[in-house]
Amino acid sequence: MALAFHPLAASRVRIAPLLPAAVAPSSSSVAAARHHRRRFSVVVATAAAASASATTEFDFKAYMVERAAAVNRALDAAIPAGEPPAALHEAMRYALLAGGKRVRPALCLAACGIAGGPEAWAMAPAAAVEMVHTMSLVHDDLPCMDDDDLRRGKPTCHVVFGEPIAVLAGDALLSLAFHHMASVGSYPPDVDPEKHPARVVRAIGELARCIGSEGLVAGQVVDLEMTGTSEVVPLERLEYIHLHKTAALLEASVVIGAIIGGATDEQIERLRKYARSIGLLFQVVDDILDVTKSSEELGKTAGKDLASDKTTYPKLLGLEKSREFAEKLLSDATEQLAGFDKEKAAPLLHLAYYIAHRQN
Repeated sequence: MALAFHPLAASRVRIAPLLPAAVAPSSSSVAAARHHRRRFSVVVATAAAASASATTEFDFKAYMVERAAAVNRALDAAIPAGEPPAALHEAMRYALLAGGKRVRPALCLAACGIAGGPEAWAMAPAAAVEMVHTMSLVHDDLPCMDDDDLRRGKPTCHVVFGEPIAVLAGDALLSLAFHHMASVGSYPPDVDPEKHPARVVRAIGELARCIGSEGLVAGQVVDLEMTGTSEVVPLERLEYIHLHKTAALLEASVVIGAIIGGATDEQIERLRKYARSIGLLFQVVDDILDVTKSSEELGKTAGKDLASDKTTYPKLLGLEKSREFAEKLLSDATEQLAGFDKEKAAPLLHLAYYIAHRQN
């Protein structure tokens, strides 16, 4: 019997046990915090070493460089250069090709591989999720949203091209993502002619759900509602925001790759849980970096969340409890990969560690 695909909230990560006590820090609590920080580093180092020995000399850096280059080629080919309307296409290319680590496409390709499918089958969906991600960044940076003028170390799209073109460039990227995924010519000729069309339709449905009013957009709306509010934002509301605004697209990236690669429903659900954990992990780490790194290190405006009075994990939990939560999410994510072939799981395993310990 096939497993049902439940809404995002159906398997939310619980964080209540990590609530800090509302008391002033004592010398013992400070010592405990230092212990937790050291313990976190030791756990990560030990786990990373174990994962490295469990795989056959997996070169994560080379893996990411190669996938990013392949994705960039696909993105470059997907958007016409110089064709009318030239201003729109220039803005789309500026935002899409401005750099970035291409984590979401890498997750999509890796999930296809862990399911047993050739990565080439998932290149079009991988490019599509990056188009959607870029759209979300372009719109998120607008003055009516987060109002930021720096992205990936460069002026944001609306700063260079103006707000109207930036809005339309985001719209066009969203449309292009679905067109690219649905086009027969986007896939290699060796896909299974009987199963592939149904997989593509299912993958498109997954992407649409994860970025619409049940996913990314929902998270953005609640985030805007909570920004600058005088009320104390409960942890469950913060979790809702980030499971939708951040984790949803990471979830879509993994699940879409698994679908295209031919994963079973049971495998897809395990990978979905993995993706939700790393999606929330991504945001917890982002919140930590926002208060511990400079704008030059991040490639975007540091301290922006604090300045705009946004609710973040460090604000509600404190820095050390946020690090503990990151440790728990990393453990939950890697646990979901236990039943897969170790060699095929290596990219997703290392991507989880990378997300946990990225520095920008």
